[in-house]
Amino acid sequence: MNTAGVQEVQNEDRLDQACAWVARLRSDAVSPADRREFAAWLTETADNQRAFDEVSELWGDLGALAHMPIDDLFPESRPTSTSATRPSERKTSTATGGAMAAGGWNFAQWLMGGGLVTACLVVTLWVGNQWLNGDKTREQTFITQVGETRTVTLADGSQIQLNTNTELHVAYSREERRTQLLRGEAYFDVARQTARPFTVAAGKANIRVLGTEFNVERNPGSTRVSVTGGVVSVSEAESGAGLQPESVKLVKNQKVSVSSRGLGSVGRTSPEEALDWTRGVLVFEQTPLTEALEELNRYLKVPAAADASVHDQLLSGTFELSDPDNTLKAIATALNLQQDHSDPNLTLLSPKRN
Repeated sequence: MNTAGVQEVQNEDRLDQACAWVARLRSDAVSPADRREFAAWLTETADNQRAFDEVSELWGDLGALAHMPIDDLFPESRPTSTSATRPSERKTSTATGGAMAAGGWNFAQWLMGGGLVTACLVVTLWVGNQWLNGDKTREQTFITQVGETRTVTLADGSQIQLNTNTELHVAYSREERRTQLLRGEAYFDVARQTARPFTVAAGKANIRVLGTEFNVERNPGSTRVSVTGGVVSVSEAESGAGLQPESVKLVKNQKVSVSSRGLGSVGRTSPEEALDWTRGVLVFEQTPLTEALEELNRYLKVPAAADASVHDQLLSGTFELSDPDNTLKAIATALNLQQDHSDPNLTLLSPKRN
């Protein structure tokens, strides 16, 4: 893994730690020792502080802090008159790395006194009440027909581009954002919400992220995940009796396939390859014919398959999607194959007869 990839994984780990601290501090059994341990973690490195800041921003994204009477509930957190005059100077760094208001209020000291714990609990309860009192409909299904593509924006700001002949189910809750790719292909640009992970179930694959960009292709025999930004955790949906499902973390420009045989090897990709379909083309680079046909079948009204004798023939090239039937002819010509239309529900590619 390259240096940038290692750094991305480390950042995600810190965000996971910050998220775990939020969950721990929300517990009714939180103790002074917990608060002291958290204060030590928070002031250990500037990276830990930044990670916790990102988690804290979640509450602002949800609108909770903007409507909470924090100053009235927690007067000890109210800035002094001298610190309120210049917002850009409200925070400086202490010698130990903790945040301190210009008027002398130390965040870590207030934290150890229990102020932040109480604030987290109140904000959490407030968000929960808003959720329960709001619209009860949190499930949606999006479908595209053959030849149709569509971009949808979800309630959290995440955007999903749906390829042709695709069905996606979305179910949001307070704890997580769950989606299921029932068929087809989709490109996910997920809004970061560290305390509420985003998951995709697609065939034999389970995918978990906090905020990133990735493409998911669900084919009959396998599911392929290609990452164009951030870090994505991909795991088997199920495993053999007594075995833990295998998982792998992908970073930018990496891809992996998951099938009934388990996780494949991590390979290299590029935004051009992963998102070719969004440009109206299919790009194949030494791709087995069976895999190429799986992708093309999303656009064909009559699906195509390869004879067993040519399953593994490798295909390279860029093919237009404006006329998928003509693309199938071009593939057959490139590999010196013939099309058999004797079955009206299937086109079979096989070697040309002499």
